[in-house]
Amino acid sequence: MKGKRQEKILELIKNYDIETQEELAGYLKRAGFSSTQGTISRDIRELKLTKVTGENGRPKYAPILRENLHVSSKYRRVLSEAILHMEEAENILVIKTVSGMAMACAAAIDSIAIKGIVGSIAGDDTILCVIKQASLVPEVMLELDQIIKGSA
Repeated sequence: MKGKRQEKILELIKNYDIETQEELAGYLKRAGFSSTQGTISRDIRELKLTKVTGENGRPKYAPILRENLHVSSKYRRVLSEAILHMEEAENILVIKTVSGMAMACAAAIDSIAIKGIVGSIAGDDTILCVIKQASLVPEVMLELDQIIKGSA
């Protein structure tokens, strides 16, 4: 049932500009899937759905596809204007930012969902990104660098 419901969610968000979980629940109910808000919330997380701006200028749910990931200009701008340098420390990537910008950068990095980053912690001008394995740190650094330079 879960698999079929999640397939239906993907179909619905492809065909309709769905803005809220309540709206999604209504579409699911009309399609024969009775779901609680908690279930829909979990499905959204598991399907890695995000909100994007639709053609009408309003937000809507859409899947994040790693192979087609388009880093929004606002995240690219935040990262490129705030990151001063990055340094590897075992499986931790230490990112130094302009004073006061670490939290905004960490939020952007978390939103981009770069493969290998388990999570990040931000202070005023420093971010600690925990990477799943030390061997992935150079790959993460390269991807961040490409995003900053606009080639990702």
